[in-house]
Amino acid sequence: MLTMKPNCECCDRDLDPTGDAARICSFECTWCADCADHLGGLCPNCGGTLVERPARDAALLEAFPASSDRAPASHGCP
Repeated sequence: MLTMKPNCECCDRDLDPTGDAARICSFECTWCADCADHLGGLCPNCGGTLVERPARDAALLEAFPASSDRAPASHGCP
């Protein structure tokens, strides 16, 4: 199950777990779509490809909540 980090590691923007604005790599480094575009679609942490994070259905969030642990800003925004 995906962790569903609540924020962009670059600009700290809140990311809705039911939305389509988050991008992740295979290690679940998490970026907003705008920052991912500026990064050229590559994760600066591991070099992996950033893809759209699947949304979690709102009805499932009660049983399987998104993480509340905010990801640290690792590189700052480009």
